Amino acid sequence: MNEPVSNTPELSVSDLAGALKRTIEDAFGQVRLRGEISGYRGPHSSGHVYFSLKDQNAKIDAVIWKGVFSRIKFRPEDGLEVIATGRITTFPGKSSYQIIVEQMEPAGVGALMALLEERRRKLQAEGVFDSARKRKLPYLPVVIGIVTSPTGAVIRDMIHRISDRFPREVLVWPVRVQGEGSAVEVAAAIRGFNALPIAPKSGSRFSGGGDGPISRPDVIVVARGGGSLEDLWSFNEEIVVRAAAESDIPLVSAIGHETDWTLLDLVADVRAPTPTAAAEMIVPVRADLVADTRAHAARLAGAMARLQERHRRDLANLSRALPSPERALEVPRQKLDRAVIRQEAAMRAAL
Repeated sequence: MNEPVSNTPELSVSDLAGALKRTIEDAFGQVRLRGEISGYRGPHSSGHVYFSLKDQNAKIDAVIWKGVFSRIKFRPEDGLEVIATGRITTFPGKSSYQIIVEQMEPAGVGALMALLEERRRKLQAEGVFDSARKRKLPYLPVVIGIVTSPTGAVIRDMIHRISDRFPREVLVWPVRVQGEGSAVEVAAAIRGFNALPIAPKSGSRFSGGGDGPISRPDVIVVARGGGSLEDLWSFNEEIVVRAAAESDIPLVSAIGHETDWTLLDLVADVRAPTPTAAAEMIVPVRADLVADTRAHAARLAGAMARLQERHRRDLANLSRALPSPERALEVPRQKLDRAVIRQEAAMRAAL
């Protein structure tokens, strides 16, 4: 018996996948999706990033290509609500659809603030921010380590300010101060400075000019200019906070402007409101120091002169209280004379 002939066209799996791909891409050329990041594991070895966006009812796969990922201002994390802009396409190998993310941002500052507060509470419970851990800065560091971008106004202003106040040896560890990889570089810089050898107290301290090893700095400043919460997010990353907490070298946080704050500010030994203020905190003004030293020397010389004058007067007063030598010898002389007279009389009587 012959099978009924259908006029439905026969499609291969690839034909169907291609047709679905065209249909979906034509219907959803560009979309903005709001959802929570799930399954984020960081960049693949290729540099591309794969994760999912979900809400309470559904989930969609997401891809960020390497070039786009490098331009994202914050580091994605599981549980963070974001708004992703991109195009919907299909992945034939899985018979699934996905969004190719071209731009992504936190779903408002509130999402980042909630994540930040959760992290702050966690680290505070561990005692990372305890004031007992904080150390005083050296009064006059010989070597200053600065972790910041090697270009831009921040490093120029800091070096200029240090040179104006009291020229010191400055070591700059260049890092990216925002974007993917920034937090890893900042943490590595803090640990790198701590790993440098301590210069012998009696020897010279070199700055890597080929004559000897680079000396470990006496103080570290982590600095960058102002920016949005997203721009400064690297300094809220746990890897940076823990590196600062583990530092054996006193550390100054100089991130953004006075109104900006990060978790690095809470763990640092000292928080400076601006990078320029940090430069003023870590070195005194040489001219003021010289003037103070001279003033102290003058006061010391005056005090010594007054002490000597006081001792002279005391000695004069004591000398006046003592009898003169002639008067002091009157009685002993009389006694001696009488003794001689008695002895002479006794000798005459004996004869």
